[in-house]
Amino acid sequence: MDPNTQAKLSVYIKGLKERLFFEPLSAPLHYNLGLAYAQKGLTEEAISEFRQSLECDPSLSQAYVNLGGLLFQKGDLDECIEANEKALSIDPNLPMAQNNLGFAYLQRNDYQNAAKYSGNAIKLMPTLLQAYNTLAVAYLHLGQFEPSIETSLKALEISEDFAPAHYNLVVAFHSSGQIDKVREYYKKATALGYSFDEEIRKDMELPA
Repeated sequence: MDPNTQAKLSVYIKGLKERLFFEPLSAPLHYNLGLAYAQKGLTEEAISEFRQSLECDPSLSQAYVNLGGLLFQKGDLDECIEANEKALSIDPNLPMAQNNLGFAYLQRNDYQNAAKYSGNAIKLMPTLLQAYNTLAVAYLHLGQFEPSIETSLKALEISEDFAPAHYNLVVAFHSSGQIDKVREYYKKATALGYSFDEEIRKDMELPA
């Protein structure tokens, strides 16, 4: 973040804190302060403000989504899942809450739920590349190679330079025995800066 933006953000935070002194029960003010802290990289402060906004207004679904995202960054998968599930209990049509849950479940090796929630996210936001990646990887772990291939190809229709999709296609085509396609997507993935583990390259007989 450039110094000018940092300075403006600091002034904005100061103004919000001054307003909160007079309106301590304002959920929007706590929420906006949480967003500002998150933008500045002050994770603990942001989490605190999102929690306070929810104490003031438990129906603030976006506060749960942002809180869940920060908790994921900290590695608190259980709390991340809980926060995003609360968001969806208020509004089931929140693509980022669905996306967060998909990715969190992927980290917990719960591939069925990872596929479920990332699929929901794509339905709500068809351009959400993160969700396509989560869904493609979940399908790979479930041994559903053709759906994984289809998902990654759809991601590339949105962005040809989305390197994770090229990587997932390498794995999916190799796993499904479509060796002629492996080298094609391997070249594209490496050209985009995606590195392959040496063991994977040897297993797939790919060049270094």
